[in-house]
Amino acid sequence: MLLDPNDPLLAHAHERLHDEPVIWLATSRPHAVPVWFRWADPALTVFSRPDTAKIAHLRRDPRVALNLDTAAHGTDVVLLEGRAELDATPVGEEAFARKYAEMLGEQSFADWRETFSLALTITVRRLVVWRAGADGLEQRSVP
Repeated sequence: MLLDPNDPLLAHAHERLHDEPVIWLATSRPHAVPVWFRWADPALTVFSRPDTAKIAHLRRDPRVALNLDTAAHGTDVVLLEGRAELDATPVGEEAFARKYAEMLGEQSFADWRETFSLALTITVRRLVVWRAGADGLEQRSVP
């Protein structure tokens, strides 16, 4: 496990990674896009259309950087670095479907997956988090 649940700052980052609907994924080329994701420490699952620029970039270089939208006026930040792999059998599709059920509205997850048919598993190798606390700015880098 990457995030220590006994560290309040890292536990907060873990909670945000579970609850936030969008994370920004940047490939090694200057290309960043918002994507839906599922966090299962220390990995993220992302689904994509196979014909996107991000997939073309990832086929050349699997390194990625990710970040959640900043919260609390820029004082609640979660940044991640990792490697993306195409995954024919992604784990946790049911949890992903539950997370986004409301956002899908009347569309079934199965129909959505027909469009977003390519699964990525991103193994997080580094995480940086900072947040304003009572004693000022708290920061951690893991590992």
